[in-house]
Amino acid sequence: MLRDQKYWKVRGGAVSLETPVIVGILNVTPDSFSDGGAYSSAEHAAGRAREMFEQGAEIVDVGGESTRPGAAAVSAAEQIRRVVPVIEQIDGGLISIDTTKTEVAAAAIAAGASIINDVSACQDDSEMFELAAKTGAGLVLMHRLVSPVHDQYSDEYVSKPKYEDVVRDVLDWLLHRAAVAQGNGVDRRSIAIDPGLGFGKSVEQNMALVRGIEAFVETGFPVFIGASRKSFVGAMHGIEDPKDRDVASATMAAEICEVGAQIFRVHDVRTHCRVLQSTSSRNGQ
Repeated sequence: MLRDQKYWKVRGGAVSLETPVIVGILNVTPDSFSDGGAYSSAEHAAGRAREMFEQGAEIVDVGGESTRPGAAAVSAAEQIRRVVPVIEQIDGGLISIDTTKTEVAAAAIAAGASIINDVSACQDDSEMFELAAKTGAGLVLMHRLVSPVHDQYSDEYVSKPKYEDVVRDVLDWLLHRAAVAQGNGVDRRSIAIDPGLGFGKSVEQNMALVRGIEAFVETGFPVFIGASRKSFVGAMHGIEDPKDRDVASATMAAEICEVGAQIFRVHDVRTHCRVLQSTSSRNGQ
């Protein structure tokens, strides 16, 4: 497969991959690790989405369930209650729904979402494949070793998660999930792969994945990166408060962009846009 795919097919259109794509994070949850409880109303959350679009985000990723280590599962009904009123009020760009439940994704798409971001790579709910195929939604398949309730922050492992070779193991697993998705009717052009930085990996394993991102790019699938404010970024730079990790996160995103990754899920849109645009200009994109 080639690494020259120029767009990512999503519901109702396509996202150009010729310059870095910024995905702004909008957690409408009380318990996310960085911004839980920040948005007390649908109007407030939708206003934050509009602000991120104005700052340069092309996509806003709306989530009604925290995926931080130790987070408990949230019912489909509660996720829908949290996200649909927000999505209905967002305009100005594309919307992604961050969920592992088909019922939630379907409600979000009906409300205006174009992309499904599934951190379980559709293992939690295999009907997600059928929904993505039927609606033409973009589909992000992410690697994780365990569900959030059983996970730990990357700098808190007593024993490292077990991998033979973390880059090869994660890549092979994602390629398998992408093949399963295509076998269930999902258009290859709609699939993006995410190595799951911060999910079931130690600090050292996360950094091995960062150094090995080019292997993911070589598959030809759009590569979706979520390093923003993660604990391994804090550990590498000695930054304890997640909200103080934005510059370090953007610097890491730029390094990953240099080897061809295209899509970046971030908290601080303005900082990432500035840094990634500079990187893109140097690379002649």
